[in-house]
Amino acid sequence: MEASAAAEVEAAERVVMRWDSTASSGGGGGDDQMLFDGDAADRAEAERFLRAVDDLTRLAPASAAGSPRRASFAGGAGGALQVAMARLEDEFRHVLSARALDLEVEALAGLSSLSIAGDRRNSDATTEAAAGDDDDSSVSSSVGRRSSYRSLQSIREIDLFPADAISDLHAIASRMAAAGYARECVQVYASVRKPAVDSALRRLGVEKLSIGDVQRLEWDALEAKIRRWIRAARAAVRGVFASERRLCFHIFADLPLCDSTAAAAVANHDAPFAEAVKGAALQLFGFAEAISIGRRSPEKLFKIIDLHDALSDLLPDISDIFAASKAAESIYVQAAEIRSRLADAVRGILSEFENAVLRDPSKAPVPGGTIHPLTRYVMNYSSLISDYKATLSELIISRPSAGSRTASEGNEPTPAFPDLDLLDPDSQLPLAAHLVWIIVVLEHNLESKASLYKDAALSHLFLMNNEHYIVHKVKDSAELRALVGDEYLRRLTGKFGKFT
Repeated sequence: MEASAAAEVEAAERVVMRWDSTASSGGGGGDDQMLFDGDAADRAEAERFLRAVDDLTRLAPASAAGSPRRASFAGGAGGALQVAMARLEDEFRHVLSARALDLEVEALAGLSSLSIAGDRRNSDATTEAAAGDDDDSSVSSSVGRRSSYRSLQSIREIDLFPADAISDLHAIASRMAAAGYARECVQVYASVRKPAVDSALRRLGVEKLSIGDVQRLEWDALEAKIRRWIRAARAAVRGVFASERRLCFHIFADLPLCDSTAAAAVANHDAPFAEAVKGAALQLFGFAEAISIGRRSPEKLFKIIDLHDALSDLLPDISDIFAASKAAESIYVQAAEIRSRLADAVRGILSEFENAVLRDPSKAPVPGGTIHPLTRYVMNYSSLISDYKATLSELIISRPSAGSRTASEGNEPTPAFPDLDLLDPDSQLPLAAHLVWIIVVLEHNLESKASLYKDAALSHLFLMNNEHYIVHKVKDSAELRALVGDEYLRRLTGKFGKFT
């Protein structure tokens, strides 16, 4: 080493060794004193230390691997550089821990706003159907409330640190990466920011539930959790995760590269971002995944649609935040797969509902030939289905097949449904065909229930009352009427006319 270089190394060593984190006592590097405390009085010393690190990195002899961290000798520039890296790790951790801004969860409230369109309370569906049938029907009598979630705002990046702290973090990270300590830098970052991200999600109301925990919950409790999850997920993705990604960019982007895979990962801020948020993101989306693979039943349809819509609404932002990062793109892939499974669940639940209507057992006749609880429930449920036309028209892409349905679990022949044969499938949306199918199988079931009456006049009255109710509900719902169509409505009205 030339004399001038040796003098530079010696001067740099003196600066660094005053801040030796491993020293047992004395010196400027006492346990209670930090270089990057944000105090203007310490700025000159901090800058001197960084210049000393730059000199040591430049002058320390590199090993065969090309990294000054693995210098072939313990003393001199290599030894001092290791001391410097230990100090910078401590400083990096201190700035991350001590200088973070308080995250006001209330500031994310705008990201959780809900645009609730066409709120249908439909007490007829939730009360009359529930009150009317004690025969342990295979169709549940709890119906969801219409609510279509649409975001009012998109990503809002929040300052997680003051500008001077970010500048210090970037300065420290660049020196650690240049010296071959990129991996240690990422580890320190993750050890501090991961708990911070987890804490932010807890404050937003994201619970730490396993898939088994979610699937063991009663549906009433789960409905409330879905509503809270939708609000929390919007704030988490568009506020917490987006802000964390921006922070990583400001700290780790454009760092000097050395021959190190870890340094290359840090240079595009993939690794630290993924390490900080991946666990929280997987926990967040794990809730939606548990819903998507849970037991399917008709009362779950509308909340699952809400969940599907909320996730669909978030996917472009999830893509922007995660998909561009090789280390974190699996989070976007998971979210997209969950949305697909939620769509499958919606289709499966609609099919389950249709089969449940078809197979609803005929037990005791309704006194006085009045409207059967099944009729009330099915028609109010159908009205709610039509309220979700926008989403369901995208998800329901195949028409029901009468030949694939059976009247019971046994070997009974498939019932004939001439009404379906007379309709032009090319003039109907698949969703409309399913709604017509539901009404057709309801009428088929009602005919079986009418046969329970010993008095023919009472049986006739029963069919008239129920047919009138079906026609009334179709006419009463503009969306349902538009989907069913005037042709089929005329056919229904004609049937009612036969009884009058």
